[in-house]
Amino acid sequence: MKQYRLDGSPIVYYTSRKENAEWILLIHAAFVNHNMFQTQIDYFQDTCSILTLDVIGHGKSTDTRKGDRIDKMSVWISEILKTEKIEKIHIVGISLGAVLAQDFANRYPEAVQSLACFGGYDINNFDVGMQRENGASQMLMMLKAICSVRWFAESNKKISAYTLQAQTDFYEMNLQFPRKSFRYLASLNSMINVRQAKPRNYPLLIGCGAHDIPMERSAVEMWKKNEPECSVMIFEGAGHCVNMDTPDRFNAVMEEFWRNGSCKCQNLHILPDKAQK
Repeated sequence: MKQYRLDGSPIVYYTSRKENAEWILLIHAAFVNHNMFQTQIDYFQDTCSILTLDVIGHGKSTDTRKGDRIDKMSVWISEILKTEKIEKIHIVGISLGAVLAQDFANRYPEAVQSLACFGGYDINNFDVGMQRENGASQMLMMLKAICSVRWFAESNKKISAYTLQAQTDFYEMNLQFPRKSFRYLASLNSMINVRQAKPRNYPLLIGCGAHDIPMERSAVEMWKKNEPECSVMIFEGAGHCVNMDTPDRFNAVMEEFWRNGSCKCQNLHILPDKAQK
């Protein structure tokens, strides 16, 4: 992967080009960085052109200026696509990445070839009660981080991953998250329930891990009711970050979703679980 920084922004992004191949954009979860997709990068780089990045305040995207906020991510992503001359792209978002992926799709639907969101919620129809519960959970995690980064990372890994290997990998990345970067997450609410969602002209896949928190399973069910044409995937043997817990199955699902080319890929199924906790 080649590393670049988008001019006029704090965003560091990475590309791997494959001639005449479709582009995929991978947007990571909170508190980690683009390396959470290393297994996907290794797997897809021979067949796809890959774009990934470090979200503001994460990884190497920490050289910020006054006024830089997370709600500018969609604009920065659009600028990256223009810089790299990418007209359409498949987007995959995990957790925080799923929120950012949807915000980008709301603003720039013409650039979206498909959208896949895991461990997220429908930002166009987010239940108020669930929003309060989510906010309370984030506040608790922030308090832990203020007291001790290691305590925060230790608690967070058990929420974010299910398998021991994924928990270890998440923990190591989480330790690198600067406490000061919590302030960039404060503007997330500005993306929620603010735009009237237009009918999608691209396929949508949503899902989570079978061992994710109950609120996440409820969020997926509510999203499916709002958009019945979307496809749903629940990964056995996985927690919140499904691509880290069950990478082989995740990669197979994404291949089938991209190959199918429509929202009606009901043939997607849960593959046999080989992961051991």
